[in-house]
Amino acid sequence: MSSVRQIPFDRELSSSPEQTQALGRELASHLLPGDLVALEGELGSGKTCLIQGLCAALGVTSRVNSPSFVLINEYSGKDSRDDELLIRHFDLYRLNGPEELDDIGAREFFHDPTGICLVEWADRVPGLLPPAHWYVEMSHMDDPAIRQVLCRRIETTASLAGTRGSNL
Repeated sequence: MSSVRQIPFDRELSSSPEQTQALGRELASHLLPGDLVALEGELGSGKTCLIQGLCAALGVTSRVNSPSFVLINEYSGKDSRDDELLIRHFDLYRLNGPEELDDIGAREFFHDPTGICLVEWADRVPGLLPPAHWYVEMSHMDDPAIRQVLCRRIETTASLAGTRGSNL
């Protein structure tokens, strides 16, 4: 059974880290325990910046940076009822293959109903994503200081392929 979830925004433009973090805060207000946010976008498009805003809104007080070399960072945050919330932040840029994620238990993390997963470079593991998740695509515009941020709620991984227009 799936329920329709409101998306915080469809398409926004950001011209500063502060604006990108504000979009992350806006998305955070729609997240529930068990959610996964799949982020895609070229290097420097603002994925980690958006995650910083999202984590701040979820009560994370520790430094949020990209786990490029360790694949995963964990943060302690709070849900809307002020209960403890474990946030797992993945950066799959240097991933050698999906089996590397199996070695650290990512499949279970991606389907954990009690925490939130934030996955940069999610397009590298489409088969591991849960059927229902958030999808955020970030891209540079003609002006290098401006980024486009698209946000969707995906109900099946097959829908993700249609959203991006690529084959998985």
